[in-house]
Amino acid sequence: MGAIEGFTETATRPREYLTFRLGQEEYGIDILKVQEIRSYEPPTRIANAPSHVKGVVNLRGVIVPIVDLRLRLNTANCEYSAFTVVIVLHVANRVVGAVVDGVSDVLEIAPDNVRAAPEIGSAVDAGCITGLAQVGERMLILLDIEQLMTDPAMGLTD
Repeated sequence: MGAIEGFTETATRPREYLTFRLGQEEYGIDILKVQEIRSYEPPTRIANAPSHVKGVVNLRGVIVPIVDLRLRLNTANCEYSAFTVVIVLHVANRVVGAVVDGVSDVLEIAPDNVRAAPEIGSAVDAGCITGLAQVGERMLILLDIEQLMTDPAMGLTD
């Protein structure tokens, strides 16, 4: 019976999300997918890449594609400033960088605080949105970053 109790506890245990901004919206991704956070530096451009794939950087000997999530998710303003950062992710057995307007914090969110996202048309496949979470006055859009980054529309598939 102890194993069943442990399983139940794991299923309802709060998960940690790294929160970040894209324009006026705030998003959250599973902290376990995050390798590091770096300041933005212009990557080396790759010819014929989709417009949201900004290029590649050499990260300690690993060539990392850099995707501007603001462009991919149709954010209105995509200026590069001192607050622009790259979240280095480990998804689908590869390392990918995601450009965002800034990171906010790491939040613990219990599964019962996550609501299903409404069915509406958006730049993101509905399957990539795991839900919406209300944290105080903030509404977070929780993303399945692995599914988003491996979506064929992202242009990162081999």
